[in-house]
Amino acid sequence: MKSSPDTLGRTDLTGYEVLVGVCGGIAAYKVCEVVSSLVQRGAAVTVAMTKSARRFVGPVTFQALTGRRVLTSLWHGRDVADMQHITLTDAADLMLIAPATANIIGKMACGIADDLVSTLVIGAASPVVLAPAMNDRMWGNPIVQRNVATLTEQGYKFIGPGEGWLACGRVGPGRMAEAEEIVSVVIPMLEANPAKRMAKVE
Repeated sequence: MKSSPDTLGRTDLTGYEVLVGVCGGIAAYKVCEVVSSLVQRGAAVTVAMTKSARRFVGPVTFQALTGRRVLTSLWHGRDVADMQHITLTDAADLMLIAPATANIIGKMACGIADDLVSTLVIGAASPVVLAPAMNDRMWGNPIVQRNVATLTEQGYKFIGPGEGWLACGRVGPGRMAEAEEIVSVVIPMLEANPAKRMAKVE
């Protein structure tokens, strides 16, 4: 069942759970806008960050935007029985990885789970969407393109990257999609299925 627009004409995503994995890249600042937009539409958003991501955006920023604790480690659960990578992925209706670096793309393609974000991906029980961001030479590297092809064949969805000014000062492909574009892709993917939380209530 599709959600109805809210009073501002935006799609109402109340009931949906979105899990956002933030990786290390300057484009991490754009993810703040993505998260804010989803929350304003009623979605419940949980953010998990890699160690490198925290060098670009502090966890407190996402905590303020989501009203939820930001997760940074497999070992910082609420108690010894808190298996975050299972409970979070059980609840999520969609997982977004942004910025999706060459590192996380390579890990996913090889099935490596050596930190919180990559472990959440391996345990995902929902569609996983990636918004790549990297230098144009990195994006064009045959190894990266092979990994992207592998993940695409396995059903992972990519948004972008686009072309434009890159953090390294070059112009070319590798720029992370803008927040509006990411949200415009995420919304119909969520609406394709009833929210897990609502389905349980019914």
